[in-house]
Amino acid sequence: MSPSRFDKTPFVQSVLHPTDLSEDSDRAFAHALAIALVRETKLTILNVGDKDRGDSPWTDFPGVRETLESWGLLEPGSPRSAVYEELKIRVKKVAIGSRDPLTAILDFQREKPSDLIVLATHGRDGLPRWILGSVSEPLARKSKAMTLFVPSGARGFVSPRDGSISLHNVLIPVDHEPRPDAAIQFATRSAEAVGGGVVAITLLHVGESEPPALELPESRACSWNRVRREGDPVDEILQVASEVSADLIAMVTAGHQGILDAVRGSTTERVLRSAPCPLLAVPAARAG
Repeated sequence: MSPSRFDKTPFVQSVLHPTDLSEDSDRAFAHALAIALVRETKLTILNVGDKDRGDSPWTDFPGVRETLESWGLLEPGSPRSAVYEELKIRVKKVAIGSRDPLTAILDFQREKPSDLIVLATHGRDGLPRWILGSVSEPLARKSKAMTLFVPSGARGFVSPRDGSISLHNVLIPVDHEPRPDAAIQFATRSAEAVGGGVVAITLLHVGESEPPALELPESRACSWNRVRREGDPVDEILQVASEVSADLIAMVTAGHQGILDAVRGSTTERVLRSAPCPLLAVPAARAG
């Protein structure tokens, strides 16, 4: 990973990875670490557990140096200082005692904001097992940060084995409101950062109305494909994601819009429940 290849990537100057220290979080950790490497930035690994516990489970946290050594980025037995001195990333591990993980994460994010939250989700509920009784999108909506959800069992764009990034196809649902510009810009910059070929970005509009007029960035790293469908937005997004073998779905989210959304979940949440790949949620407030 040559730093010069990633100097154009915007937005992400700090990454927060909440983890329950389980195997479900391992793939999300790999994504968080790879993004921190791309940006040469700060990575905070946060565990929220029983507030009555005693010692912090530092030995249970993901092994950053061990992972970087297995990826061939550090020599075996490298000192802790090598993570910053050689790779220019600062890693901090934080353990918080709380019986309400979602609130604890949001409180931590308010006190020490990160640009990107990377979180594992589980199963068709679109929820981490350890955030029971909550929904996933409040992290993106209330934190005002971009949130990358890495579904358990879905294919990712970062290999936990060697840290390689495979970002070939990105799907961006587009509509008049909320505007998709921030998701388009993020996808473009990501394509420029990763390199290794042209990234195909599919812009999908679902509905009978005319697609929104979009000003697309000029970039040799991207090719653009516009698709228009009619039908249920969630079904069509998932169908097109499968058709184009999407490595990432990027969506601007406006949160719950009404009673139906409050019962069924927002479009973003409903897509996340069956997403075949990671999903990046960009809050509409940030996009604006």
